[in-house]
Amino acid sequence: MASLWPWLAIAGIGALHGLNPANGWMLAAAWGLRSHDRAQALRALLPIAAGHAASVALVAAAVAFGLSLDRQLLQALAGGALVLVAGLRLWRRRPARAWAPAGHAGLALWSFMMSTAHGAGLMLVPALMPLCIGAAPGSGTGAAGPLALALAAVGVHGAAMLAVTGLLASGACRGYDTAAGWLRPLFNRVAWWCAGRA
Repeated sequence: MASLWPWLAIAGIGALHGLNPANGWMLAAAWGLRSHDRAQALRALLPIAAGHAASVALVAAAVAFGLSLDRQLLQALAGGALVLVAGLRLWRRRPARAWAPAGHAGLALWSFMMSTAHGAGLMLVPALMPLCIGAAPGSGTGAAGPLALALAAVGVHGAAMLAVTGLLASGACRGYDTAAGWLRPLFNRVAWWCAGRA
């Protein structure tokens, strides 16, 4: 049972990342609402997952190989890149198009920078350490043991995050549709009443 706790912690941190609107469910829902295709919200999960997994894999690989990461430097670089990309996007477009969707590549890059800036992979270090130390080369798992466990941890973390992100994005789209269905008759009645008073 003790060996199960790191995996539960990794999945739990992934679920918490999925709850955070900055990690993508709000953007995925916005894509679905903007395109009038609710399946687009679920299609946006792939680039969000790719960017998040790349950020987490960077830290997981460093832990697996015993490298040290400077947390402040890593977060400062990611934050600076985020500001630079946002500035370039606003500078190169006309004001009316500045807030147009960036596409799947832009969404993946945004996800990578946001995940790195808020330290998504760094939160996994306490759970990764027992797994990677337990799979040291002397433990009989071979030289690929720590790296394979780190990649498996990235997969578990990403799957938990995606499950929660997908549920929230779909729920937000359905909630919007339900609220619009309830409010539309009210707006029609108010518009009819205002037209009659004019």
